[in-house]
Amino acid sequence: MAANDLYTIKQVFPVLGMTCASCAASAESIVNFQPGVKSASVNYATGNLTVEFEPGRTDVIQLQKAVQSVGYDLLLEDEEQRQEALEAIYAQKYTQLKKKAFWAVLFSLPVVVLGMFAMDMPYANEMMWVFSTPVVIWLGRDFFINAWKQAKYRSANMDTLVALSTGIAYLFSVFNMLFPAFWHKRGLHAHVYFEAAAVVIAFILLGKLLEERAKGSTSSAIRKLMGLQPKTVTVVLADGSLRQTPLDQVIPGDVIQVKPGEKIAVDGIVTSGTSYVDESMLSGEPIPVAKKIAEKVFAGTINQRGAFEFKAINVGKETMLAHIIKMVQDAQGSKAPVQKLVDKIAGIFVPAVMGIATVTFMLWWVLGGENGIVQGLQAAITVLIIACPCALGLATPTAIMVGVGKGAENGILIKDAESLELAKRVTAVVLDKTGTITEGKPLVMNIVWLDNDDTSKNVLLSMEKRSEHPLAGAVVNHFGDLPTIPLSNFESITGKGINARHNNENYFAGSKRLLEENNIRIDVSLQKQAEEWDKLSVTVIWFADSRQALCVIGISDKVKETSAMAVRQMQGMGIELYMLTGDNHATARSISEQTGLRYYKAEVLPQQKADFIKELQGKGKVVAMVGDGINDSAALATADISIAMGKGADIAMDVAKMTIISSDLTRIPQAIRLSEKIVATIRQNLFWAFIYNLIGIPIAAGILYPVNGFLLDPMVAGAAMALSSVSVVSNSLRLKLKK
Repeated sequence: MAANDLYTIKQVFPVLGMTCASCAASAESIVNFQPGVKSASVNYATGNLTVEFEPGRTDVIQLQKAVQSVGYDLLLEDEEQRQEALEAIYAQKYTQLKKKAFWAVLFSLPVVVLGMFAMDMPYANEMMWVFSTPVVIWLGRDFFINAWKQAKYRSANMDTLVALSTGIAYLFSVFNMLFPAFWHKRGLHAHVYFEAAAVVIAFILLGKLLEERAKGSTSSAIRKLMGLQPKTVTVVLADGSLRQTPLDQVIPGDVIQVKPGEKIAVDGIVTSGTSYVDESMLSGEPIPVAKKIAEKVFAGTINQRGAFEFKAINVGKETMLAHIIKMVQDAQGSKAPVQKLVDKIAGIFVPAVMGIATVTFMLWWVLGGENGIVQGLQAAITVLIIACPCALGLATPTAIMVGVGKGAENGILIKDAESLELAKRVTAVVLDKTGTITEGKPLVMNIVWLDNDDTSKNVLLSMEKRSEHPLAGAVVNHFGDLPTIPLSNFESITGKGINARHNNENYFAGSKRLLEENNIRIDVSLQKQAEEWDKLSVTVIWFADSRQALCVIGISDKVKETSAMAVRQMQGMGIELYMLTGDNHATARSISEQTGLRYYKAEVLPQQKADFIKELQGKGKVVAMVGDGINDSAALATADISIAMGKGADIAMDVAKMTIISSDLTRIPQAIRLSEKIVATIRQNLFWAFIYNLIGIPIAAGILYPVNGFLLDPMVAGAAMALSSVSVVSNSLRLKLKK
């Protein structure tokens, strides 16, 4: 195997030319059959192909040719230009669709009037023919072109049904108009169905117009996020002068000036000035955040009052906004487990409907008596018209698109549809303490040194500077600008602390357990101080050399104002809550009392967190893990649903299926309720789509005719088909209105 065959790449491409869910199934199938393709998924609602392939065995050009072979196309523009190209394509498509729908309705109206009220007037059939011909031949030509493309590749889609039904109705009507004697000789009336052919196309075009408009609304969250970045920025040059620079030319290290009311273009750190910044677009939190020197600012946020300058750190695709947009796009394009079944049904739907229409005609011909052929033809046409695979195809993805967008607006980032569907089933939530329940901004209350001897403080600072633990930052901040010294043999001991060597002496910093395991003596005075702090729920950190403890450090971390409310909300939803922390028992007990938590475990190692989650899962519970640090990554990966705090470590967010940007715990019950609403909407959509087709197709076939003589009019079937897709999308859009 060649070296370049050992890895795969995953890319997303817009698919052009799709008109229904069957199209998506067809395009997905052809890509999956290509050599080197590991997986391919086409989402009809988003219009995107997500494909993972081995670059050594295939490439995007081959994939494009494969998609083109079944009548569609891939847009291969660069990501920067893709959005603009897509918007231009869709804008043109929408404008054309609007014109076609308008003219189709205009030409169809006289046909309907003549067909219903003036059939006996001279030349009525000819006049209907004149008005219906532009609708079928000109305005509806895309249906016939696409159906022919599908036929060439032995495939069928929604366009096939429309083309067959309207084409048969039109040609049958032309034959009956020109050769009425053929039926008169057989004692039958020569019926024409010009109004059915014209009105059906008009209704379908109108339905597609409404559907495109509604589908556009489902992705409004993405457009909002993309609109948060300005096109140009004001860069401060080395000589102090200012220059307007296009956003794509900004590089890390550039100093950017931001005036009141301006959007922040890239991620960076404030270098001068102070202000308040509206971060609600990213976090969902309405209160502006104070920014001063050394504070982080993020692309997409809006400066409120003061002016300031900041140094660009992350630009382009590396900004938090870009990551959020990418995550939302991926989530909106992902498929929920239920969608797999729906896709299989959609893939065989059109051929099945064509089979039902054929059987319908044959039964009417054989059993329908003297008008059997005519009525059978009408029934077959109506079956082809009323069947709607689009409603099935749109049921799940539109709800997910709107739901994920709604979550993003509230600072809840969802990675995939599967976790979104699963969240409503959560029965237990495991919470980390630091940065999750607490602020995650620990401060050193005091340091008590043995015999007031702080000569080793440089060693302590140097060790803590190399540690990634959140508490280490508190110690570093406490010492300020104190100089560091070189260390050797630095080691991080997971869940216990750190050790290092300096001047042939070993030093330790961390928990009391770390000191006990290394047989380090603790002076009575330091022990007494540690016990006092334990009673006050202060976290205790020890620093020692190889013989004795040198100092004890008291660190306090404030509980978030919203944590207690979040705990009450989740417990009120019947969810069991557990706090797992590496901190001591006294601190854990105090935190649980402050928040109302019923269950907690202290002095827990990272692997023990993962083991505890497995234990809960073994009891049949669906477990969500909430954390923010590197030490939480194993537990996050083990849980059924993993939720990261946005202000925590990057690795936690990489592992997690959901991210709470604001790190506000109340967003978790909100995410669970959102999941419940989305799943309920999906079920409603699927119920309507299945019931519509299960009831509509038999009625169209004429199942009621033997009972009450009712035979569905093709025009009514056309209206029903058009409205079925619109109703599904509209139901999904209701999620936007829910809180």
